[in-house]
Amino acid sequence: MPTLDKSTLKTWLEHWQDESDAAFLYLVLAGQEPEKKRKDIYIQLAGVEERHTQMWEKLLAEHGHRVGRARPSVNARLRAWFGRRFGPRYLLPLLLKEEGLEVKGYMDLHRESSLDDARDVSLKLAKESALHAETLADLSGVASEPWHKTESGGFLRNVVYGFNDGLTANLGLVAGVIGAEVAPHIVLVSGIAGMIADALSMGSSGYLAAKSELEVYAHEIAMEKEEIRIMPEVEQEELTLVYRAKGIEAGTARRMAEEVMRDPQQALDEQVREELKIGVAHATPFREGWITGAATAIGAFIPVAPFLVITGPAARWTAFSIAMLSHFAVGGARSFFTGRGVIRSGVDMFAVGLGVAAVGYLVGDLVAKIL
Repeated sequence: MPTLDKSTLKTWLEHWQDESDAAFLYLVLAGQEPEKKRKDIYIQLAGVEERHTQMWEKLLAEHGHRVGRARPSVNARLRAWFGRRFGPRYLLPLLLKEEGLEVKGYMDLHRESSLDDARDVSLKLAKESALHAETLADLSGVASEPWHKTESGGFLRNVVYGFNDGLTANLGLVAGVIGAEVAPHIVLVSGIAGMIADALSMGSSGYLAAKSELEVYAHEIAMEKEEIRIMPEVEQEELTLVYRAKGIEAGTARRMAEEVMRDPQQALDEQVREELKIGVAHATPFREGWITGAATAIGAFIPVAPFLVITGPAARWTAFSIAMLSHFAVGGARSFFTGRGVIRSGVDMFAVGLGVAAVGYLVGDLVAKIL
């Protein structure tokens, strides 16, 4: 047998420990579960995880690295402590996430390992971990596979958060310059420069975030394609469950899934749509960037605008008043995404704006006195 390098040995030992920890936590979960059917499922899963641990022990021994009996890690013991106090509602989602991480880790190991025995073991464990994840997802009421990440934002969210960032950041800047008691045109120049800088910063961040999201989607789709290739039976079962969840009779759902799986491309399209929930992209990174940047610029322009038409204390108080009203309005708009009440969210945002303006003014005044 070839000698394992340090990186490979470290990876194998981590998988060995993870499987042992999972077996331990399934038993803890079973001990906290009052429903007999669920308790039995968790005990069975613990037994399978123990068998996985033994598979790693055997593979490690064959490559010259014998390990003793695995003991729960400190992290697993800590999670068990919380699990015994908060019950299944804490441990179940945690184990679902861990099974998802195992699937992804074993898929990566299967693709990257140059050792045939390691590839065989990782493929078998990826399939069984995927089945475990499906079982836990069903018990948790979660539809999608937990090893995929397909979170997304939206047009309106980008507008609201971009506007909010520009408004708050530039209000602080303008307040700071006012606190320094500089000439009126300096306030205007500083505000406009801050508006441009913040818009460019947020716009580029929006562009890079959207670009990264597309790259994540491409990676997830590629991984789904690989799953269909190397464990089609698991994916077929997943499709069957998806169809049954829509109210289709079990036999019909199974036949539909079999039909779809005959064409790998059709199977991929179906899984991407039904399982990953990835649809046709409605925005490009460039569009996301300029929308976020433009919204930021508009928000940042509000504290500056009064200085273009009026001067003196009137300009300052007008800018402050409009900015604070805008903070309340954007706080109310944020409630559509946070789920909080409109008034409460508006008041919170008003307080944030007031705090930013006060701190900015005091810092500007302090710096002016020091210099």
